[in-house]
Amino acid sequence: MDQSTRRLTVAQALVRFLSAQYTERDGVRHRLIAGTWGIFGHGNVAGIGQALLEAGEQAMPFHQGRNEQAMVHAAVGYARQLGRLSAQAVTTSIGPGATNLVTGAALATINRLPVLLLPGDYFATRAADPLLQQLEHPVEADLSVNDTLRPVSRYFDRITRPEALVPSALAAMRVLADPAETGAVTLALPQDVQAEAYDWPEEFFAERVWRVRRPAPDPVELAEAAWAIRGAERPLIVAGGGVHHSEAETALRELVDATGIPVASTQAGKGSLRHDHPADLGGIGHTGTAVSDDLARTADLVIGVGTRYTDFTTASTTLFRNPGVRFVNLNITAFDAHKLAARPLVADARAGLEALAEALAGHRVDAAYEAEYRLGKERWEQVVADAFRADDENAVPTQTQVLGALDAVVGDADVVINAAGSLPGDLHKLWRARSPRQYHLEYGYSCMGYEIPAGIGVQQAAPGTPVWSLVGDGTYLMMPTEIVTAVQESLPVNLVLIQNHGYASIGGLSESVGGERFGTAYRYRAADGTFSGAPLPVDLAANAASLGMDVIRAKTVRELRDALAAARASDRPTCVYVETDPAPSAPPAQAWWDVPVAEVASREAAVDARTTYDGHAAERRRHL
Repeated sequence: MDQSTRRLTVAQALVRFLSAQYTERDGVRHRLIAGTWGIFGHGNVAGIGQALLEAGEQAMPFHQGRNEQAMVHAAVGYARQLGRLSAQAVTTSIGPGATNLVTGAALATINRLPVLLLPGDYFATRAADPLLQQLEHPVEADLSVNDTLRPVSRYFDRITRPEALVPSALAAMRVLADPAETGAVTLALPQDVQAEAYDWPEEFFAERVWRVRRPAPDPVELAEAAWAIRGAERPLIVAGGGVHHSEAETALRELVDATGIPVASTQAGKGSLRHDHPADLGGIGHTGTAVSDDLARTADLVIGVGTRYTDFTTASTTLFRNPGVRFVNLNITAFDAHKLAARPLVADARAGLEALAEALAGHRVDAAYEAEYRLGKERWEQVVADAFRADDENAVPTQTQVLGALDAVVGDADVVINAAGSLPGDLHKLWRARSPRQYHLEYGYSCMGYEIPAGIGVQQAAPGTPVWSLVGDGTYLMMPTEIVTAVQESLPVNLVLIQNHGYASIGGLSESVGGERFGTAYRYRAADGTFSGAPLPVDLAANAASLGMDVIRAKTVRELRDALAAARASDRPTCVYVETDPAPSAPPAQAWWDVPVAEVASREAAVDARTTYDGHAAERRRHL
C-alpha cells in the first residue's frame, strides 16, 4: 500500500480530492464536481479561494457569482440538465454568505438534485471569538449559523480537524452520487481549519469512480405489480421527475406502445413522452389538463413512476375518486414507493419499466379505453390551440399568447425554464414538450428567482443549447443579479420578461380564497392606504439593459414573435420584454388545490370563499 503523503492545507486537499471524483452509469463516465461557484469573504478567501487559485482552471473551473442563493440555483440547473450525473460546488464566506445558501439548499434537496455546499465557519480553535458575523449562542458554544443548513441537507458535517476531512469527503461524494439519497450536501469549513496544513495520504487523491446504480425490482414486487396492472380496466401512469433522472423515457414509451396505458405527467415529469404521442395526456392535478384529470377521477389503478405525489399532483387528495382505486409506485426510494398505501416497486425507473414491459408481454388495455382518452386528448389540443392563437397580430398579447409565440419559435432541443408565478400553471396545461429536457420547471420548491441562474447552469451543461428563462416582474425583482454573470461568461441565455404589475398568480389565488388581492399589486398607495393607485413607473427592461443584456421590447403579438426569433438567433444574453394583457387567458383549473380559507370573517368575499372551500374539502380522501 502506498504510504507516501503530501503536505497541503485542508482547502487545497479538498479541491484536489474533488478534482479526481467521477460518476459512472451505463459505462459512461462524468466528472462528479465539474466546477465551483464562489463569492469570497474573510471566511473563505484565504482557504478555499487560495486553493482554487493554486489548483487552476483545468483542475477545478471557477465561476464567479453575484448572490449565494443564485449560485446554488445555477448549480442545480446544471445538475438537472445532466441527469444528476455531474454537479457543482458552491463556496461562501461565513455569516450572511452562508445563510444565503439555505433557500437554494432546500430547493436542491426537495427536488432530489445534487449540489455541494462549502460555507466558511467560525474558528475551530476559538483563537478569535467572537468573529465578525458570528452568532453567539448563550448555551451552545459549538452552534453556528451554518446549522441552519442541517435540516435542508442530505448530509452535513463541520470539519473541525484536518484528518476528519477524509471520511467526511468520502461520505459527501457517496450521497451526491446516490440516486436515492442525493440533494444538498454541506461541509462547513472553519476558516482556520481551511488554512491548516496536514500530511495527506496520496491515496486520498487517487481517481475514484462512484457508480450510479440501476437497482432492478424485487421479483415478488414485480409479479404483484404486473398482476395488478393486468387486472385493471382503467390504468393510468403518472410520470414524475424520476423518469428523466433515470433516462427512462424510451423504456416508458416502449411500455406504453405495447400496453396502451395512458400517461399523465407531474411538473417534473412533463416531457417523459413527446407531446404528440397518442398516449401523452399532458399535466395532471391542479394545473393539469382536462383529459388527465378526468381519467384520474375514474382510474382503478394509478401507476406512479418516479413521483413524490405532491398536493398539486393529487389535487390535495381529491383527484383519485374511484372507490376501488389502488396504486403501484415504481420509485428508487422506498419512502416514495409506499405512498398512498401503494404496492411498492422499489427500483430504478428504467430498470423497473423494462421489467414491467417484459412481465406484461401480450397485455393491452381495452380498445374502447384507448379511444376514450385519445378523443379527450384531441379536445384538449384544441383548447391549447385556442389559448395560443392570436386573432389580432397587432394587439397586446395575453400571457398564453406569449407562450404560443414562443412555441412557434423553439426547436426540439431548446430548454424552457420557469419556477414560480402564474406561468407554471399555464405551462403545465399548455406547453407542447418536444424532448425530455425541454420542459425545465422547478416546482418542488417553486422558488422565485430560480429561472435566470438556472438558465446559466443549463447553458454550462449544454453549450449551444437555446435556453429560455421565463419570468414575471415579481420574480425578476427577486433575483436579476446573475444577468451580470451571463454577460461576463458570454452565455446567451434568453430572458422572456413579462410585465404584469405585481404578483399575478398570488393575486388570483388571493381573490379565490377571499383575500381580495390584498398586497399583490405593484402600484402606488391610494388615498385609502391600499396599493390600488397607478402602476409603478418601474422600467425593468432598462434595468436588464443596465446589467449588460441586449433588450428587445415587444408591444404586440407580431413584434413579440419577431423579438423571440431574433433572441434565439443571437449569441448574446438577450431579454425580450413584453407587457401583457392582464385579462385571464388560460383554461381554468381542472382540479382543486387546498389553501385553507378563514373559518370566520366579516368580509363577504371570505365568507363566500369559505363556503366553496368546505364543499371541496369534503371530497378529501385518505388512500389506505
